[in-house]
Amino acid sequence: MIDEICKDHYGREDMAVTVYEANPGLAQLGPDLPKGLEITLPATQPATVRKPVRLWG
Repeated sequence: MIDEICKDHYGREDMAVTVYEANPGLAQLGPDLPKGLEITLPATQPATVRKPVRLWG
């Protein structure tokens, strides 16, 4: 469920660990979260843009 929430909110699922860290005890609730549960969705850090490396040319 958290991965779906992350996909909807952030556009990616890899933020699930960050959401669990921001919400102690959330993982113990299991995959089916109770209705009306408030979850903190922390701000994201901008993705690092890497400069491409050209092997030839």
